Amino acid sequence: MCQLPFIASIKSDFCELLTNCSLCYQYIYFCHMVIQKTVTLPPMPRGYHLITERVLDAAGELPGTGLMHVLIQHTSAGLTLNENADPTVRHDFQSFLDHLVPENHPAYQHTDEGSDDMPAHLKSSILGSSVTIPITGGRLNLGTWQGIYLCEFRRRGGSRRLVITILS
Repeated sequence: MCQLPFIASIKSDFCELLTNCSLCYQYIYFCHMVIQKTVTLPPMPRGYHLITERVLDAAGELPGTGLMHVLIQHTSAGLTLNENADPTVRHDFQSFLDHLVPENHPAYQHTDEGSDDMPAHLKSSILGSSVTIPITGGRLNLGTWQGIYLCEFRRRGGSRRLVITILS
């Protein structure tokens, strides 16, 4: 039996042959699994909404070890990880970002879609459009108070699509 801990000698549907081990002559496989799902969230009001449970429900059973990547397919909303216990965090997020990126700024040229559209694009770029979270023991390996937030920057943003990709 090969003593190298990364050697996989059992082939499954998610494995590809890399080489054979020069120590024990067993075949070495690189095993991987990629699962991808798209979920559409209903329209939400402007603000910061915890969506951790919705993402987990959409993802289904998680592998023992891996990564979950979540992408929002929109340019006027974002995703972030942050405190999920105290609701004042959500208020402070909105107050700070509204102060940092105000509506009706005289420098904005992209104004055809409403006074909240260009600030929404800027806020989305500041916070980001994706999060990647490790999976350990079949669970998201989040900190004690961390949750996934959908950051809706438009007053009427509409439904939002998320692409959830699980790598193991």
